[in-house]
Amino acid sequence: MPGLESSAAAEQRFTVNLSILFTELPLLERPAAAAAAGFGAVELWWPWVDSPTPERSELDALKGAIEDAGVRLTGLNLYAGQLPGPDRGALSVPGAESERFRANVEVAAGFAGSLGCTALNALYGNRVDGVDPAEQDALALENLVLAARAADRIGGVVLIETLNRPESPRYPLVSAEAGVAVVDKVNEATGLGNTRFLMDLYHLSMNGEDLPSVIERYTARTGHVQIADNPGRGAPGTGSLPLRELLGLLAKAGYDGPVGLEYKPGDRPSAEAFDWLPPEARAAR
Repeated sequence: MPGLESSAAAEQRFTVNLSILFTELPLLERPAAAAAAGFGAVELWWPWVDSPTPERSELDALKGAIEDAGVRLTGLNLYAGQLPGPDRGALSVPGAESERFRANVEVAAGFAGSLGCTALNALYGNRVDGVDPAEQDALALENLVLAARAADRIGGVVLIETLNRPESPRYPLVSAEAGVAVVDKVNEATGLGNTRFLMDLYHLSMNGEDLPSVIERYTARTGHVQIADNPGRGAPGTGSLPLRELLGLLAKAGYDGPVGLEYKPGDRPSAEAFDWLPPEARAAR
């Protein structure tokens, strides 16, 4: 991918996802590694996949690592089950997983709020055999309303993410239109207006969507953007997506939030996976 200096994208802010980059390091060492690579902001999937309510000591240790590294936490996933792994969220899955999601909401919102993070990503969850999809959707709406109210208490937003059908065949939100429809339902139910679309250009491209059209139609309802190249989910420049042009379109459409780097580093240390991005574009602004 060509350098960003000459494009509108050069003015965009970037945040490193520490659940897919720097994973060769223990969790508590990753914020400092991101800072050493020149970044001022990071985001995370829910780090404790087996525990929606970890011990206070674990939360405090991660908070301290982020603060000591001098980076900002810009996004946090709510509990989503085994991720990476077979799960794609918990909030629409009846029974124990839904209960675990509910138990996590206040914990995650409190942790995020303590670090000034105002974006909580709520992965919807896979379809379940033998359960009416309408029942799952009703449960999802109920749980997303809870999440939106918790986010509102920290001045934040809830993000609804579209995944891709080839990699997540049981996940029901596999188009931008489907994701935005859930956003609208939650906002209508809460009246808060703080549920937003998470526009992941990799997932949308895997679904074969017209990305310039998606940007034109949905940027105004977008609360966060994530990128990876396609094919391969690698760094920009390793595939064929015109990411520099797409970032420029997003900027022109008025998106001024952070762009999450949610890609695989490939067969190299994560610190070497940012050569496409000039050092001056990495610092938080």
